Parts: sequence; structure tokens; C-alpha cells
Amino acid sequence: MSEDQEAQENELLALSGIYEEDTFHRSETRCGGEFFTCLELPDDFSIFIPGSEEGQHKEVVCKVKNLPPVMLHFELPMSYPSRSPPVFTLSCKWLTQAQLSKVCWHLDELWEQNYGSEIIFIWTQFLWEELLNFLEIESPLALQVCQNDTKQQQQQQQQHHNINELDKNEQSSSKAQTSSTRSSKVDIAVDPRAVQDVESVSVLYEQILDYDQAQRQKAFDASLVCCQVCYGEKLGSACMLFLTCEHVCCRDCLQSFFQMCIEDGNVQNLTCPEPGCESVATPTQVRQLVDEQLFARYDRLLLQATLDVMEDVVYCPRTFCQTPVMLEPGGTMGRCPVCSFAFCPICRQCFHGISKCRISEENTKVFVEDYLQADDVKKLEIEKRFGKQMVRHMLDERSSQEWLENNSQSCPICSTYIQKIYGCNKMMCTGCKHFFCWLCLSVLPRHDPYNHFNDPNSPCFTRLLEDELPQEEEDFVEYDEGLEAE
Repeated sequence: MSEDQEAQENELLALSGIYEEDTFHRSETRCGGEFFTCLELPDDFSIFIPGSEEGQHKEVVCKVKNLPPVMLHFELPMSYPSRSPPVFTLSCKWLTQAQLSKVCWHLDELWEQNYGSEIIFIWTQFLWEELLNFLEIESPLALQVCQNDTKQQQQQQQQHHNINELDKNEQSSSKAQTSSTRSSKVDIAVDPRAVQDVESVSVLYEQILDYDQAQRQKAFDASLVCCQVCYGEKLGSACMLFLTCEHVCCRDCLQSFFQMCIEDGNVQNLTCPEPGCESVATPTQVRQLVDEQLFARYDRLLLQATLDVMEDVVYCPRTFCQTPVMLEPGGTMGRCPVCSFAFCPICRQCFHGISKCRISEENTKVFVEDYLQADDVKKLEIEKRFGKQMVRHMLDERSSQEWLENNSQSCPICSTYIQKIYGCNKMMCTGCKHFFCWLCLSVLPRHDPYNHFNDPNSPCFTRLLEDELPQEEEDFVEYDEGLEAE
């Protein structure tokens, strides 16, 4: 083994001992390796995409803690380090080719300053500690992608061929000859060893965000955190971090909570357990905590809840179908794409053209008030038009609604009617399972619902057991006055 080969082996062994495997990877087939430089960014570092002058694209700014690594790929020639420098390429997604070329030339200068000595460690330390200052990179970092045309690429390929020829001659040249050869490379606009392997700015932006999120998750998984539900200290890999609020809960606590909500159909209540926090768990996080069957139910109910708030989407009225139907703007007819049923989107009955709709539930209250205030002639006209049976049904519904309003209270979250028969004034809704105060209808926190009655500043202080039972049932008020006897 020659002195150069022994020096190369010692250098590669030293690099493997200094750096971790995800930072330095030694090549198994050649004498060389790859070095991944993950730079330490300043606090509040951000990236941005400049907006277009035509206004087609707005300026986008985002804070990041990590940028994709700068990759140094090198191979050690037979005459390294005595006469020849390492052959290398430098690639990075967020540095332009001009910036990478400048770094390549500086690495050449470092070799010239340390001619005949091992240089890889000096290069890696420069990339690690001085790269940002050397390129004068500050926050916010403008993302750019250089796209060369065909002619320029051909010129660079010819320049690269010429440089390779010069490198071959260097092996038998002296240190002075090396300096003159390297100086010729500075005249090249873009060094062929500089590679920006990304297609467009939009792709670069997404790749940076994905890498930053992955690195944050990696750091979180390796750290010790405290669950804000059970207050146990666990590894981050056993916990879940809500992205928007950055609150932490262990997977065991969240799994029980999410399962209960999905089984009850409350898929929109999968929020952070921290009191007052409205951060919502992402579908990816939910999938990690529940089984496939429960996640399928969650996915179906979430889609249904989303469609329910869309004004131009209705469901097929047929009970065996219930397919979402998209309505045309200003249209008066909906047609189910599955069963081809044509229906009126207002009354949900079979499409009736220009005929009047039957009374919907929303208009029942107004209809009953008009009927009760009408004279006998008007009442007969209404009964003939809609039918005596329907009129009686709506009157019965009205009386039932009044009884509910007088003898029960609505849940402040989902408006489900709740009747109190006995017990304290801390109530739990049978629909959404939230706690609330029977006296003032305030929503009570899950972790300590009784604090509302122990707080001196609360209007219900010391009123937990106060007797506030609903009034005794009263007979339904008969509204069928004026209806003709059968």
C-alpha cells in the first residue's frame, strides 16, 4: 500500500468516526463518499417566493427551521493527497448554480492553500460552519431555480470536457501549475460540478416544507415531552404534536378520546384536549391512532359533514340511495347520478315543475301562526289546499315544540333538547357528550367541569345542588279549534 493510499484510508476512517451515518456515507465500491451538510439556521429564518409582476402569483413567505442538506460527493484519485485534489460535485436544492459554483471555486482555493495534505475534513468544516456567511445568505431567503437553455448547456459540457483534460495534466504538474489551472476555472460562469437538482420554484418550496416537517418530527420523536392530559413524561415518538398549537398529548390518551368521538359520530370534535384550544387533528394523525374500520367511519362522516355545509350540494331523497347531488346554479331540479331520481331540491319530493312545493319544516311555524290567526273561511281554504291531516299534524308538532321549550333546555353546543329530572346542575349532553351548566348554559371544560361552581367569580358559585328542576308537565294546548269534526 502506497503512502497516498494509506493516507486516504486513514482519512476515510477518521471521517466515519467523527460524523454519524446520516451525515457521512462512505462509498462501498470506490475510494470516496458523500457528505450531507445540514446547516444550523438562525431563529425566525424564513423563505419566500417573490410575486409575479403580472399579479398571477402572490408573494409567499414561510418560516422554517431546517433546509435540505448541501451534498458533497467526492472520489479520491490515486495521487491524492500528494499531488491531485479530490474529484467532487456539489449539489443542493435551494442554492443556485451560481452560488454553488462560487463554493466549488472556494473549495479549490482551500486545496491550493493545503496542497499535499488531507482536505476533506477542512472542506466539510467550511460547509458546516461558514457556508451561510460565505454566500451572505440572510433571512428571508428568496427561492430561485436556474434553467439553462440548450446552447448554454452545450457550452458548459464543452467547458467541462476541457477542465477534465486540464485535471489529467495536473497529476504530473507542480503546485504552481495547479494554481494557474484552477484560476482558469474562475472564468467559467457556472461550474459543471455545481448541481441544483430541482425542477421549479413551486416544487422546491414543497420539498423544503416536507423536509422541514420531517426533521421537526424526527427531533420531536427523540425528545422527552410531557402529556398535557395524563401529565406523564414520555418520548415524543409515543406522543402526538398538534401542528397549529404545538400542544402535546400521548397516543394512549388521544386514542381513547378519538375512538369515543368517532363512535358517537362527533368527527368534527377531534380537537386538541387543551381547554380553549381549537386545533383540529389532521386525517393522517387520526389514521395513526384508530383502526381501519373506525377510520373509514371517520372519513365517511367527515365527508358528509363537509357536504352538509355546501349550499349547492343536496342528498338524494330516496332512503336507499342518499347520494350527494351537485345542483346547477339557479336550477330547480336535482337528478341523482346513481338512481336517476329527479326531485325538487326545496321540498325533496319528486320534481313537480312549476307546481307549489309542500310546506317544509322550516316554514311550519309561520304556517301554523297564519292558520291560527285566520278566520273560518281562510282555514277551510288552507285545509282544502294542504289536507286536513297535514294541518293537524303540523299543529301537533307545534304543541310538542312548545312543550320542549318550556320543560327542557337546548345544549349550547349541538342544540339537543335536554330535560333535567333530578341531580346536580352539571349536565352532559346526550348528543355531543359536552358538559354544560343547567343554570346559565355555560360550556364546562372536560378536565374539571365542577370548577364552574367553585369559582367565586362565577354566577353559579355554590349553586351546584340548587333545586332548579323543570316545571311540571302541562297538558298540550289544543290548536285544532276550527277544524271540522270528522
